[in-house]
Amino acid sequence: MKEKEREEIEKWIEGDESGTEMLSRVSSVRPFLFPPPLHRVPLRVGNVLELVGPSPSAKTQILINAAITSVLPKPYGGLDHLVLFLDLDCRFDITRFSQLLIHRITQHGTDSYDQALYHLCMARFLYVRCYDSFEFLHTLRTLHRRLEKEKEVQGVGVHVLMIDSIGAFHWMDRASMFLSQRETSKKKLFLQTVSEAVVQNIRKLLQVHPMLIMATKSVIFGNRYSTASNEVKGNMEERCSKNMTRNHQNFQYREYMPSVWQSFVTHRILVHSSDEHPGTINHQNSSAYLLEWLLPKLSFPDRIVVKDLVGWCLCPIIMYLLRRDVYLMIILAVAETL
Repeated sequence: MKEKEREEIEKWIEGDESGTEMLSRVSSVRPFLFPPPLHRVPLRVGNVLELVGPSPSAKTQILINAAITSVLPKPYGGLDHLVLFLDLDCRFDITRFSQLLIHRITQHGTDSYDQALYHLCMARFLYVRCYDSFEFLHTLRTLHRRLEKEKEVQGVGVHVLMIDSIGAFHWMDRASMFLSQRETSKKKLFLQTVSEAVVQNIRKLLQVHPMLIMATKSVIFGNRYSTASNEVKGNMEERCSKNMTRNHQNFQYREYMPSVWQSFVTHRILVHSSDEHPGTINHQNSSAYLLEWLLPKLSFPDRIVVKDLVGWCLCPIIMYLLRRDVYLMIILAVAETL
């Protein structure tokens, strides 16, 4: 028996914990029962789940579905908790979240939805946008007071912390590091230091507010480096060969986050596009993806379909994201040659 478990049992036997406190503590450590595609592995408070994949690959969509499940009351198949969503990518679409929430509510009744329930769920979704690492760190340091205030106002606490996307500021911080090496008068910003501060602040927050952490991370698969010159490509492959991750379907991506974050992650999922065209499953305006558990390792993938409820045209969005990936490749190539 672990020392922590022994102390909790002794505390309960000695009568220092009321029945209400015991029920609250036991319910907080029970596994989260999320619907597919997060149903394969039980997730608990203190776990750090990382969703890895190229952009786009429905990572944010998976977060949205999990967030809606969290804020909905139990009679509607929810977990009846608050959700804190930290948007580091600054591309979150609250309209999309609202439409999917209404869709979930109407699935449990008539075609109309309960407006009071809708406003309750929207109030339980706490949204924060950060534009750089300094804002991100400041937000983590000041979350304790906000979470306490929200718990007092709404009567329930935050049990899920979502970060979209954890690597959004990596390239900006890396560029700042190279610039600071040339300007000794300015304080140097090292990637390892930033990641250590992020992990340390999250750990402190979890001690007071036990939560499940969900984070997305955009990556570029290895075959996309072919747009760079052969010389740069060969140099990068030689330096980064030890940092390449390969799953059983030969998908490769470079692990660019510092080791302090990698060791902090307890669960990891790889999401990527499916080869099967979504039209073969009778869904219009939809996209198909494969979801694979890398940590813990599962031998079978799940196939998910993301359907556009309002019929938006996906082509311009995908083209924009692909251009953004090319831009990140250029930054990576320049950084590796410095």
